[in-house]
Amino acid sequence: MSARGPAALAAAALLLLPGCGSSFVDTLAAEDAPSAAVPEPGGSCERRAEPDPDRPVVSLDFRLDDDLRTVTGTETVVFTPDLPTGELVFRLVPNAPGAAAGGNRLAVDAVRGEDVAEGGYVAARAAAPGGLYEVRLDRELASGESTEVALDFTLSLGAAGFERVGSAEGVSWWASGAPLLAWEPGVGWARDPFVDVVGETASSPVADTRISVSAPAELAVLMTGDQAEPTAVRDGRRTWTSTEPVARDVSVAVGRFTTATVTTGSGVEVTTGVLPDPEVSAEALAGWAREAVGALEERFGAFPYDTLTVPLLPSLGGGIEYPSSILLAGANQLVLLHEVAHMWFYGMVGDSQFRDPWLDEAFASYAESVADPVDEAEVARRLATPGDVGSAMDGFPGSGAYFTRVYGKGGAALVAAREAAGAEAFDAALRCYVQVNAWTTATPEDLAAALDALPAALDVLLAAGALQPADLPA
Repeated sequence: MSARGPAALAAAALLLLPGCGSSFVDTLAAEDAPSAAVPEPGGSCERRAEPDPDRPVVSLDFRLDDDLRTVTGTETVVFTPDLPTGELVFRLVPNAPGAAAGGNRLAVDAVRGEDVAEGGYVAARAAAPGGLYEVRLDRELASGESTEVALDFTLSLGAAGFERVGSAEGVSWWASGAPLLAWEPGVGWARDPFVDVVGETASSPVADTRISVSAPAELAVLMTGDQAEPTAVRDGRRTWTSTEPVARDVSVAVGRFTTATVTTGSGVEVTTGVLPDPEVSAEALAGWAREAVGALEERFGAFPYDTLTVPLLPSLGGGIEYPSSILLAGANQLVLLHEVAHMWFYGMVGDSQFRDPWLDEAFASYAESVADPVDEAEVARRLATPGDVGSAMDGFPGSGAYFTRVYGKGGAALVAAREAAGAEAFDAALRCYVQVNAWTTATPEDLAAALDALPAALDVLLAAGALQPADLPA
């Protein structure tokens, strides 16, 4: 996620300064950094980890009403826990304080399943009807034992705003618009409270996901996953479908989009869409996305997905990332690069966005340095910001502090860590981190393990409060 809305948040979020020539990071890393052994590819670093074969299987069936303000749907989940449990917990993201204030609301209308006893809401500091929905089972599932649950729901879309859900004239969008399975493998259910901070608080596993969207025939759909051609018009509507075998969550945008499709050098199919009278053409936007994918692949390794969709929404001040899809709320090339970086950090290498928000947002901010040079004095200034980068979401007094510390100081800490360790060694260690932790929910301990041979990098991250001494390998 990248906000470019209010000036204070924009200033906090931007790590990089305009300039020309080579980055000071590359220059200093080559000339002044202490020598460090580059981790040799081997073992699990050679090949990207495979997703869990017992990951959830999710089917999402959405219907957008003709008013473009109401979505009704059914979510079916086949869940196989790796720990014993007698319930399923779903996060209702549109009921977060900021989203609900704009008129958005997600309600579960019914729940059913062979093992279902009852369902109920938990407030979790969210707006009515609540932030969590708990489905209690009539028996406890053993580790490795599956159950199937179906939830009918209604999503009300509020007015346009920098949120995951909303609507404007001729366009609607919803992301995290269905109950989100809140399981962290190896840990259990994530019942973290919602916060009054502009940012994510969810933790969800990758899932083998199918999406179906019924919408008025004159509109086009852009969403997470590999999209098939829509069905023929029937009763004034068409149905669009997609599949994504490793989606933590999904986004959907429906509007009068003009689209363009390009293929990157590595074979990723990129589809962009723009509304009438756009800030930039669909073709130009596709070129930006293709350029971002190529630049980031050089730094972090192969793009995680076969496809990427980028609908350009009304200019609301930023961008919001979802697996293989980006809701871009304004034509800003640097914001797009930030969101593409999230395909590696959040989409593929997941994290608890409540407990460890820096593991995706600081990395996406750091990734901006791939495109823009960095001012050395600015990095030093951001590193002097008080407070730990690695705080949980309830550890920030407001959105300004969150952006300043996680995006600004966190991104700067990673830039400085790369300088201290040497660019070649640091990049190799991060690529190994990505390969080993693909499709999991990573922790600061996992990152520390990947950087164990680079003590200078660890020192920088410890000093910034991104890592804590307890995170380091014994």
